[in-house]
Amino acid sequence: MIYSLDKINEMAEGDQDFVESVISVFLEEVPTDLEGLENALDQNDFIEAYKLAHKIKPNVDLLGMEEARKAALEIETLGKNNGDKDRIMAMFPILKNDVQQAIQELTADFDL
Repeated sequence: MIYSLDKINEMAEGDQDFVESVISVFLEEVPTDLEGLENALDQNDFIEAYKLAHKIKPNVDLLGMEEARKAALEIETLGKNNGDKDRIMAMFPILKNDVQQAIQELTADFDL
C-alpha cells in the first residue's frame, strides 16, 4: 500500500467516522487539486502551482505518503520562488503517480 492510516488513526482515537471523513476529503479534493496543479505547470503559472502544492501537501502527509509529501513540498517551495521549472517538472510525476495509486487503493479499500 502506498498510504498508511497511522496518523489519521492516532488523531481519530477510534472514531471511524473521522477516518472515513478524512479519506472522503482526500478522494474529493486532491484529484481536482492535482489536475489544477498540472494545468498550472503547463501554463508556467508558478504561483498557482505553489498554492495547489501547498493544499495537496497536508492531505498526502495525513496518509503517510512521504514521497508524495516531499514532492509536494519541493513543488511548493520552488513554485513560491519561481524556481527551477525542470526540477518542478521532475517532481510532479512522483506526486501524480503516488496520488493516483492512493486513490485507487483507497477506493478499493473503503466504500465511500
